[in-house]
Amino acid sequence: MPQKPACVISACLMGLPTRYDGKDNALPDAVIRTLSEHFMLIPVCPEQLGGLSTPRFTAEICKNGRVLDISGEDVSALFQNGAEYARRIAQITGSRFACMKSNSPSCGNHRVYDGTFSYILVPGKGIAVKEFEKYDIKVYNETEIDMLIGEQSHV
Repeated sequence: MPQKPACVISACLMGLPTRYDGKDNALPDAVIRTLSEHFMLIPVCPEQLGGLSTPRFTAEICKNGRVLDISGEDVSALFQNGAEYARRIAQITGSRFACMKSNSPSCGNHRVYDGTFSYILVPGKGIAVKEFEKYDIKVYNETEIDMLIGEQSHV
């Protein structure tokens, strides 16, 4: 039986309590099982990898590209470091795909919050997604799992 391709996945989607508030964003068990049938899943949390604690203040990407938490602290370097660590894990494991949490300042692949902490989503990508894409790692979110599985079948 051929080895399944690796796929990096946001740890919170796997049910690990890595969100900023110490909770998870667990996908239903059936979805995890389906993903596991097609991929060797590699859970990562770029924010934790970058050195941020859990729980932590919520953070957003501002118009100038910096990442600030709600207290006003600039956490850009921690987000970038975590993105680079997550990308290295993807490369070491041979992951060409990632399934990341939508709307996250690290993991959002289409939209992120606008930096005003007013719950407004704008087009944009999270810091880890940008890092992955620089290295040709294709990123999907939890609403695009069928597309991800379809992409895998072309490998």
